[in-house]
Amino acid sequence: MKENNTTSLCLMFFFIIIFLTLPFAEAEGGTMELTSSAFDEGGMIPSKYTCDGADVSPPLKWGSLPEGTKSLALICDDPDAPMGTWVHWVYYDIPAKTKDLSENISPDKHPLPGGVQGINDFRRIGYGGPCPPGGTHRYYFKLYALDTLLNLSPGATKKQVLKAMENHIIGYVQLMGKYRR
Repeated sequence: MKENNTTSLCLMFFFIIIFLTLPFAEAEGGTMELTSSAFDEGGMIPSKYTCDGADVSPPLKWGSLPEGTKSLALICDDPDAPMGTWVHWVYYDIPAKTKDLSENISPDKHPLPGGVQGINDFRRIGYGGPCPPGGTHRYYFKLYALDTLLNLSPGATKKQVLKAMENHIIGYVQLMGKYRR
């Protein structure tokens, strides 16, 4: 009985260590990076990129993708919205060779060769900037490295993209910006 308890404790300790260190696992070549020249991590998003300004997408740049990355997916959402998480941008099948997105990505369904945009919670294809009803909200730009193309039709929802990505995510990074009205 004592031996079983010791074995169980050792296994439990092992899984706790694995669970705690998993978020810090690095991609081949280093940890994925995601930045914007428009705002810093945790910083305020300029009004230019919101409904109070031109409502254009911010410039984004990334690096250190995992080996075997075949495509990227980008989701931007606001977990502080009063009705639950609000989706601002769904963009998938971004070619792995792409290293950045310039400011003001067109709301076309295919703004890049190979890239496809989904529908946001404003019920539009493409980017819909921060537009909180009041207070400070956080906006997470989440970049996923995938080992496959998703091959979804234009206009897919966040839920459809997340479902298609299951078991294909080989890397992940996020950039958080804030906006206040």
